Amino acid sequence: MEFDDTVRIREPGEKMERSEVGDEPAGLARILLVDDDPAMRQMIAAFLENHSMRVVGAGCRQEMSRQLTGDEPSLVILDLQLGHEDGLDLLRDLRAHSDLPVIIATGHRRDEIDRVVGLELGADDYLTKPFGLRELLARIRAVLRRRQATQSVAPRRDGERRRCRFGGWRLDRRLRRLTNPEGTAVALSKGEYALLIAFVDAPQRPLSREYLLQATRMHEDIFDRSIDVQVLRLRRKLEVDPSAPRMIRTERGFGYVFDVPVEPC
Repeated sequence: MEFDDTVRIREPGEKMERSEVGDEPAGLARILLVDDDPAMRQMIAAFLENHSMRVVGAGCRQEMSRQLTGDEPSLVILDLQLGHEDGLDLLRDLRAHSDLPVIIATGHRRDEIDRVVGLELGADDYLTKPFGLRELLARIRAVLRRRQATQSVAPRRDGERRRCRFGGWRLDRRLRRLTNPEGTAVALSKGEYALLIAFVDAPQRPLSREYLLQATRMHEDIFDRSIDVQVLRLRRKLEVDPSAPRMIRTERGFGYVFDVPVEPC
């Protein structure tokens, strides 16, 4: 990895100071760093710890799972190239049970494909190797700020609707878990999940394409595709017959309406 930052290890007992990048208070973030290169983990951990973050490392799926069973991290940095293991598989597993912020690191192979697939699976940001440690730190802080802003708004917006039901389906926002009428969990990409949240927050009201596009735009530098594609993907998961949708109905010339009642549960 190429970087131009000087990593200074704190002396024992030395007081943490505010970061040179950003102005957030010390000691808040706990980072889970998943990378199979011990030297890389040590280098990144030393830099982040020198900027008021706590870092725990994992080199494989088993170690990652063990770290996740303890104190929940604030954010996960996930290298997609983990020896014989595929980081995308680890991301799928993580997203099936948690909405923790994830920054993926790509490189060595199919960079653009991995980046797009990772974001579709629910990653919050990505970095392409080699990357600078200061850029990594800036992206971590940006993701954590977005996370904090979302959490501060969510109680006012959701109230008692952290869990809701519609047409036999159930959605648990805290666990980011959607179950069908038979009780089976259905995986959603980040875009599909954001679209569903936009719909259940405004059931039986026509929503314009522009509104839905803004509501689902997680990464402004990608996904310039039509909102219609996202709707089609969500219909395939929710509708009995996607070609004759009854849940997500098209408002011709305007947008879409989520045409089922939504109730707290």
